[in-house]
Parts: sequence; structure tokens; C-alpha cells
Amino acid sequence: MKQISSLQHVELIPESTIKTIEAGKKMLIKFGADPSAKDLHLGHCVVLFQLQKLQEMGHHVQFIIGDFTAKIGDPTGKSETRKPLTNEEIAINAKTYQEQVFKILDPNKTTVYYNSEWLEKLTSNDLIQLAAKYNVARMMERDDFEKRFKQGQSIGIHEFLYPLLQGYDSVILKSDLEIGGTDQKFNLLVGRHLQREYQVGVEQAIMTMPILEGTDGVKKMSKSLQNHIAIDDEPEDMFGKIMSIPDVILQQYISLLTDESAASIKQKTQAMQEGSLNPRDIKVELGQYIVKRFYSEDRARDAYNHFQTLFKKKEVPDDIPEIQIGSAISIANLVVEHKLLPSKKELYRLVNQGAVSIDNNKITDMHETLKESSSILKIGKRKLYKIILAT
Repeated sequence: MKQISSLQHVELIPESTIKTIEAGKKMLIKFGADPSAKDLHLGHCVVLFQLQKLQEMGHHVQFIIGDFTAKIGDPTGKSETRKPLTNEEIAINAKTYQEQVFKILDPNKTTVYYNSEWLEKLTSNDLIQLAAKYNVARMMERDDFEKRFKQGQSIGIHEFLYPLLQGYDSVILKSDLEIGGTDQKFNLLVGRHLQREYQVGVEQAIMTMPILEGTDGVKKMSKSLQNHIAIDDEPEDMFGKIMSIPDVILQQYISLLTDESAASIKQKTQAMQEGSLNPRDIKVELGQYIVKRFYSEDRARDAYNHFQTLFKKKEVPDDIPEIQIGSAISIANLVVEHKLLPSKKELYRLVNQGAVSIDNNKITDMHETLKESSSILKIGKRKLYKIILAT
């Protein structure tokens, strides 16, 4: 039996939960994610990797896809009201989440739920009773709500409902433990409170994990901030993004995304600070570890070789994707038709940053037309495409 010592960086409420986890009795462990974006990323993996360890200890995961709560949008850490998603966007993202989560979790020890199954059935009376279980004073203890209130910024009534609805999931599922990032602590405790109020016979314990910073080294990893590493990224992109992270957050990435011991991490950190170990070498090791975990050892080696060719030798790799076009086309239309970027808006942003080039010439107009029979299109630091104009 694995001991709780193998679960690093956790905070448990109550602390006596350690004994329950180690006792061997199967626990129902809840983890929820709103499908607010198309892909899961390494920020989600901090929790998912710990859930994987808990499954190895014999526990069962209740994975909740928040297709109903996504219509509100989690206000946690937000300085303004979130824009609600459409039903179509939620459905597409939810399907992706369900597929991607099993790259990490054991499907035989996981039950997937959509919280619309029970939240859509709530009557007006049910909702009033739920709202009566909590008060505004407690709700305003949340840092984000308190800051917005003091700054005179809008707080929607529907945002108060979010933690109540997330907590109600725990009432329905009678979860023994809920896990989430440290920023979710308030919401998780609401679930524990509601289980007590509804007298469901269990009060879930709370396990929180540190938040992984994005590749900018400043803010929480998030697709909306364009500082994320998606678990469905191509190996070359995944490896390249790992190589781009600031040295100052390298220790955090190793601690939260690998099984390396605290003693080993401390030794490496000290060696980097003393100058006897190059941070680049540690990034190479981490990049290959991450790619191997989601793909294979061969793909990890290929990603490293691709990076070496592209950045160290400054050559164009032989294996870059080719795109054949039948006639002259604008860069904007090419990007949209072949889905090279999520949107023209993203292309516009990159063009303004000087991050798009044709044959090493920076593009200043996204509507510029590709006319050459063969061109190399570079988008950002890592995306290369060979554009071939059929004659």
C-alpha cells in the first residue's frame, strides 16, 4: 500500500484524512473541471497526476464535467464577470475533456458525470432552498469578490450561485473527498458545508494542490492567457514550450509534474544556483519526460532532435508539415482554412508582435498574398509550414 507521503505538496482538511486515505477503505474522490476551453493542459495535470496516485492506492475518482456550471463561469481569481459559453462550445469542449482525461486516469477506477444531469432538474423552489444554505457575508469572504466590491466593479448574482452549484455536486454524489487547486479552496469548503446542511451522511474532506504558473512565469496557466501547454499539443510544440519557461519556475515544474524526490530537486536547484548545472539541461530532461508521458520515448527523442535543428542549428527541419494550395491565397485565409491558429484574431495579435514570417521576412499585413511556388511560413517560435503553390 502506498503511503500518503507519496502525495507531495498537498493541504488536507481535516488533517486526519491522512489516516482514512491510508486505511485501505475505498474513498469516492471528486474532481471537477468546467469545459471552458477545448483542451486540458499541464495546469490540470497537477491534480490529475495526484488522482492517478490515489487510484493506485485503491480509491475511485468521480470526474465531473461542469457542462452546466460552465454556463456561469467560475469567478475564482477573475477581476470581472466571465463571458458565458454557448451550448455548442460547451458540448465540443466537454467531449474533448472526456477523451483527454483518460490519458492519465484509469477508466476502470473513474466515473464521468455531467453536472447538467442534476442541476438542470432543479426547480425554482430547489434553487431558493439551496441559496438559503449560505449567506452573503460568507460569500464576500472570497478574495476575488471582496476585491471587486472594494473597487466598485460588478458582481453578478449568478456568480454567487457558482460555488453553491459546484458544492451541490458533492451533495448529489456524496463524495468523501474533493481535490482541486489552492484557488478552489473556498468552493471546495462550500461543498463540505452543503453536505452537512443537506444531511447526506458524509462531510467531504478537502485536498488542495499548488497552482502551476504558465509559460510566462507570471500568471496561472490558462489557455485564455496563451501561456499554457496542452496535453494534446504535438510533441515538438510541447517540448519547445517546456524549453521556453523561465529558469525561476523550473523547480516548480519539476516538483509538480514529476515524481522526482524533494532531495533530488533541492540538489539540482542548488547546482543551478551555483552555476555547475545549466538550466537548459534540466529543461531538456523535463521536456523529454513530459513528452514521453503523453506520447512515447521515440516521440520524445524526435521532439528533442527537432528542437536542436530548429533553434540550435537554426535550420529548417526536413519533416515540417506541407500545405498545398491551388491558387494564390492570403495568409489570413490560409491560417483559417487549414486551422493553423484558433482564429484570425490570434493571427492579428501575432502579426503585430512580429511573430509571423515568410521565408524569414516578417509579415506586417495578415492579408498579404502568398504567390511563390514554395515558401516557409513561420508562426510564433515553433510552428513551421512549407507552403506549396500548385502550378
